[in-house]
Amino acid sequence: MVAAQVIGVGSYAPERRLDNAELSRTVETSDAWIRERTGIGERRIAAPDEAASDLATAAAKRALAVAGLQPNDIDMVMVATVTGDRPLPATAAIVQRKLGITNRCGAFDLAAACAGFVYGLGLGNALIGQGQCRHVLVIGVEVLSRFVNWEDRTTCVLFGDGAGAVVLGPGAAEAPAGIDGVHLHCQGSMSHLLTIPAGGSEKPASGASLAEREHYVRMEGQDVFRVAVKELASACLSAIDALQMTTSDVDWVVAHQANERILEAVAQRSGIPFERFFRNIARYGNTSSASIPLALDEAYRSGSLEPGSKLVLCALGAGIAWGSCVLRWQLPKPTPQPTRQRGESPSESVA
Repeated sequence: MVAAQVIGVGSYAPERRLDNAELSRTVETSDAWIRERTGIGERRIAAPDEAASDLATAAAKRALAVAGLQPNDIDMVMVATVTGDRPLPATAAIVQRKLGITNRCGAFDLAAACAGFVYGLGLGNALIGQGQCRHVLVIGVEVLSRFVNWEDRTTCVLFGDGAGAVVLGPGAAEAPAGIDGVHLHCQGSMSHLLTIPAGGSEKPASGASLAEREHYVRMEGQDVFRVAVKELASACLSAIDALQMTTSDVDWVVAHQANERILEAVAQRSGIPFERFFRNIARYGNTSSASIPLALDEAYRSGSLEPGSKLVLCALGAGIAWGSCVLRWQLPKPTPQPTRQRGESPSESVA
């Protein structure tokens, strides 16, 4: 089998920043309350004329630039999202069009919520490994700001908008696999814990009053917290054990940025020091399927990732779906760039 690796990475965060102080003027909360419980200080909000495909396309262009590829070099487009542009067509098809890809490559969406990007990496790795594709574009994108109840402080303080993308390509014949130890799981019996009840074929319509509306995220927060800590820690260790590694071999954990308290608990339970967890949740909040690729791009552009670094990626979200893998980083450090403007790729890091 051909060994796949990440050959390009990019991200996009909308320009508008909604910080906790501003949010506290519209819902009963405070900066201290949010930071203490989540670690979040602000989140990005998409402009009214920005759809998921716009954010995804911007991130994809940056990933292609790093990879040194043209759009028509891509053999498959995968978009992990639960907040796509429309019920149909797939947001991936719209991204394909916006990128100017004319080679009729495959394009489809993944709906594994916060775990979607890890699922996409696993599928992209398999497609390249079997020789069916040479270059696969995997994007995680969410515009969750349009799917939260801004009067519900238990959910609206958590989520933000953003996109991240990677280009997967074949590695050198003698190089170890760039993506390995993939584990993908789902426990459907817990699907009620995190859901958007309406908007699908089961319940296409919703009530008129805000209290009755069901097109918004609903979450059993304490239950999700407990499951996330248990399964993310287990998933990290499963990926490590599958490759006969130890926790001391791990240079970075790039986990889904859901809640800083969850990350702290996962570190304690897994035995991986918390300082090895790359964290940017304070600036972006929970961007669901976008959070891992957005963090990867930020870690790369900040110079935190050395060629040969071993990263553990893990995520858990609605379903309840979760997954993990080990990513051996091969990209050389980027050339230092001028300070970026708001709305461009992230350039800061928090470790």
